[in-house]
Amino acid sequence: MERRIVSNRQIPVIVLAGFLGSGKTTLLNQLLRHSGGTRIGVIVNDFGSIEIDAMSVAGQVGSTVSLGNGCLCCAVDGSELDAYLEKLTRPSVGLDVIVIEASGIAEPQELVRMLLGSENPHIVYGGLVEVVDAAEFDATRQRHPEVERHLALADLVVLNKADRVDEAEHGRILRAVSGLVDGAAVVSATYGRIDPELLFDARPKGERIGQLSFDDLDDHDGHDHHAAPHLHAAYESVALTSAQPLHPRRLLDFLDSRPVGLYRIKGFVDFGAHDPGNRYVLHAVGRFLRFYPEPWPRGAERLTQLVLIGSGVDGDKLLLELQECRDREPQQPAPEAMWGVLRYVLEADQGADLDVPQNPEAD
Repeated sequence: MERRIVSNRQIPVIVLAGFLGSGKTTLLNQLLRHSGGTRIGVIVNDFGSIEIDAMSVAGQVGSTVSLGNGCLCCAVDGSELDAYLEKLTRPSVGLDVIVIEASGIAEPQELVRMLLGSENPHIVYGGLVEVVDAAEFDATRQRHPEVERHLALADLVVLNKADRVDEAEHGRILRAVSGLVDGAAVVSATYGRIDPELLFDARPKGERIGQLSFDDLDDHDGHDHHAAPHLHAAYESVALTSAQPLHPRRLLDFLDSRPVGLYRIKGFVDFGAHDPGNRYVLHAVGRFLRFYPEPWPRGAERLTQLVLIGSGVDGDKLLLELQECRDREPQQPAPEAMWGVLRYVLEADQGADLDVPQNPEAD
């Protein structure tokens, strides 16, 4: 039976933002064309025209358009967002991920706040992706100084149109953008080509943790993903499989100190005797963190399985730090040890106090 890293009741919702002309639509088209079987819901927060897989959605506010590959597109304004999220998250629709493409003049912080404040139990915040036009960065920053604030909120920054600047200029802009982010990963792209696995939970034939299956981590070069440039050279992927339980406090200390550029953490955590009846699904994107307890599947081996994806991080160091999270005294649980973890478990009230924490101990 196929199992997903995020429970069937929750679908990641990604906000795709960037100023007019930065290449958001081009990037979205690339993701749709190379979705690899992932069923994508698209919400367009705009009243203008947008081309999605050669289909035009021009001023069709409130419309739903089938893209022919299992994907859907809605053109809405902010007041309709909850209504369309409710429609797109119905089990009968069967989506794996939802992307909200913000208007080029939208305030991404408002969309993020709406998602975090949503009472829809079927969604989970999937991060803010900010697209930047490398060739127009200086001019955009001068005309729209708020771009600095947008970059500080982002979980992933795509420095698009990198082919339009020379190597020295690209390096200068990359350093400037990296200096404005707050722990976000920054990756360069041309024509909006990024690896879809960076954002989407694909629907593989076997077990999958986050964006990458463990088989993927061992065998990237043997696959042709529509000849699109891969991010694997720019991104470090670290996988941990441990038969020894992790200590909740040690893991939270690790999450509290996770480095700049560590974009995604997903997987299953075994806390051993601290909670013998449950394994915990860990979902972290940028500064957002949640745990989801679920009963151990019947017959499943008790393992911790985590994948970490980031840019400019030391993978070997991260793996060593994760290994240090193992419980040294697994048979001596402390009742209060789980309190920190339980702060990030979605409660019956939908966790209204859960925001975008800078670390697991303080907002």
